[in-house]
Amino acid sequence: MTDAAFSLAIEATDGQARVGQLHTAHGVIDTPAFMPVGTAATVKAMTVDTVASTGAQMILGNTYHLMLRPGAPRIEAHGGLRRFMRWDGPVLTDSGGYQVMSLSKLRKLTEEGVTFQSHLDGSKHMLTPERAIEIQCQLDSTVTMVLDECTPFPATEKEAADSMHLSMRWASRCREAFKQRDGYALFGIVQGGVYPDLRAESAAALVEADFDGYAVGGLAVGEGQDLMFEVTAATTPHLPADKPRYLMGVGKPLDIIGAVQRGIDMFDCVLPTRSGRTGQAFTRYGTVNMRNARHADDHRPLDESVACPASRDYSRAYLHHLIRSDEILGMMLLTWHNVAFYQQLMAGLRKAIRTGSLDSFAAAFSADWAQGDIEPL
Repeated sequence: MTDAAFSLAIEATDGQARVGQLHTAHGVIDTPAFMPVGTAATVKAMTVDTVASTGAQMILGNTYHLMLRPGAPRIEAHGGLRRFMRWDGPVLTDSGGYQVMSLSKLRKLTEEGVTFQSHLDGSKHMLTPERAIEIQCQLDSTVTMVLDECTPFPATEKEAADSMHLSMRWASRCREAFKQRDGYALFGIVQGGVYPDLRAESAAALVEADFDGYAVGGLAVGEGQDLMFEVTAATTPHLPADKPRYLMGVGKPLDIIGAVQRGIDMFDCVLPTRSGRTGQAFTRYGTVNMRNARHADDHRPLDESVACPASRDYSRAYLHHLIRSDEILGMMLLTWHNVAFYQQLMAGLRKAIRTGSLDSFAAAFSADWAQGDIEPL
């Protein structure tokens, strides 16, 4: 716990990549950092203690889900989201804009905000920039995100421009509504689709408003890795070097490595937890489907290179049995392993940046990943 101002201290660089420490009201985060997704006040299939044991220092919650259930006032009455779920570290909350687009029914977008029907019970709600900030304040979010429209892909340049301009107007209203407190932060979100000029315009508007950090939004929505890297590389030079950069919703291990090489500091993605619940494990040799019959008599651990009991202390045969039997423990162990694998990847990236060996680290990781999971002799 610290009362210091929210700030990013860059300690070393390697090309565009940076390693440092993010100081917040609720603790210090080593960057580049991956935030496990705790959408509804839980990282699915994990306790907060096992999440912390993987090395994760910050988690993500979601305004849309929490405003619908159990409700922001109820969480506020428990002392905020961190106390409600017993998480000691910082929390970043997504504003809910993406979920309104992807989950809600009868969505109607206006200058004022967005009205929608809950995907849970059909109840009607309105989310405005001011309301999004108010809810995240009730949640006591360490990092609050502005409300934006996540531009769909594909979109014409005009569609992307109109969407981005709306998001920038909403960002300005969020900035006015946000009450600055020591160690807390409000992040702006760069939009503009896959168009570099629009991304530059969006970044300039946000930088002028002087946000505490900057997210790159509207990617990982179907554009493919090459285009995602291209847009990221075109965006980060327009963002302040002394403030954190967050690539929202990314991603797969190779996506993260490439984005770190292009100057990104923070990531989140549902893949580690969602994959764990569906029988897929991430290893240094790619993904492994634990439902596959080839694991039935395999005495090897899942990935002995990962410093996690779920990775090293259980045989693949046992994990295969649990998953094929639909046992809850199987989902828990694979999720625990996956989150630990991601945290070990981030630790490896931080070490590589400090030693000036990021490119060789990335090449070695990519070579192992491409090799694939090989059956034992």
